[in-house]
Amino acid sequence: MQFLILGLLLDGPLTLYDLHKRFRAGVSLFYAASFGSIQRALRQLETQGWAVPEDAHHGGRRRKLYAVSESGRAAWREWMTSPLTGADPEQLMLARVYLLGSLPSAAREDAVAVIRARLAEDHARLSALADELDATDVPTAVAEVYRYRRATLEYGLRSHRLALGWLDDVEAPA
Repeated sequence: MQFLILGLLLDGPLTLYDLHKRFRAGVSLFYAASFGSIQRALRQLETQGWAVPEDAHHGGRRRKLYAVSESGRAAWREWMTSPLTGADPEQLMLARVYLLGSLPSAAREDAVAVIRARLAEDHARLSALADELDATDVPTAVAEVYRYRRATLEYGLRSHRLALGWLDDVEAPA
């Protein structure tokens, strides 16, 4: 979540409340975050020196605005082009695509290439598993069990093909 917040802060300084509104207004479609989790992430970013708080006054009320530091900007750029790790990269993929416009155009290609590589790797792994399962003689007693498990595997294959095609569309000139 820290890198997602840094990416949002690249648009300009935001308060905790502003960040929470940004999550509710769109980010929550792929990344749910509570007010408290955003607050904890901001504290961590502040401790790391990646986000800098500024006191501002608005209508007589004191507000704390957070801005990205240069080290935060560098860490965010590195994250955007680092390999996708973890068992379920979809959330990271969507977060990175959501923030692609904040990268210089040359770096965007690198960021998409990293996403594409992970999707292709996972698709190849699922395809190999499907080939292995399809070559197995399934006993009649477990045919129904196999049918639904194979259907779930097929969903994974299709979702990866869809995501790869979607990345083609993302990369296509506007």
